Amino acid sequence: MRFDIITLFPEAFSYLSTSLLKRAQEKGIIQIKFWNPRDFTFDKHKTVDDRPYGGGPGMVLKFEPIYLALEKAKKDYQTKKRKIILTHPAGKIFDQKLACRLSQEKQLIIICGHYEGIDARIEKFVDLKISLGKFMLSGGEIPAMAIIDAVCRFLAGFLHNPLSQEEKRFGSLYSLPVYTRPEKIKIKNKILKVPKVLLSGNHKLIEEWRKKHLKKIL
Repeated sequence: MRFDIITLFPEAFSYLSTSLLKRAQEKGIIQIKFWNPRDFTFDKHKTVDDRPYGGGPGMVLKFEPIYLALEKAKKDYQTKKRKIILTHPAGKIFDQKLACRLSQEKQLIIICGHYEGIDARIEKFVDLKISLGKFMLSGGEIPAMAIIDAVCRFLAGFLHNPLSQEEKRFGSLYSLPVYTRPEKIKIKNKILKVPKVLLSGNHKLIEEWRKKHLKKIL
């Protein structure tokens, strides 16, 4: 799968070069490419923002550099199975179902907003706007990384153990308390223990304990 990220700050995406995401790129499961709008400007200062019409605080990203970067990303990877996403505080709230649906595409182009937003005319060229929640961030780089991470978990070969993707096993997403060695940990005057049933070796009792302690997220 191909991810094209339009951002003024490609250096912010170091997370994508770690752990499973790094291995997925090395295996060719995913490809990630960055497009900086500053490379699509025509003045010597590489201007990408301007004051908003009608007044107001802050600066707004200009339409032309974003649009030209978007067109370049589309031409660079030929496919009809793509979605163009704009990270936006008023967008659709991102969730597991949307991540699964997006994983069926061949290419995702993610436009990262910044400053006080992007010239609204760019919205005519996107398929959907996505938000992580009802809060404000300084830019769209963190949402873009979250989208990529969540989508990749649905791709064949991404996870070492496909069963670790609980939503495939149960049709929903669950949280389960987990423990590892040592069996006892002493913190000040407290002793924190692993539940005895997990040490019993009795698989039936362990399975019953897990079912009892599953907490549904979705």
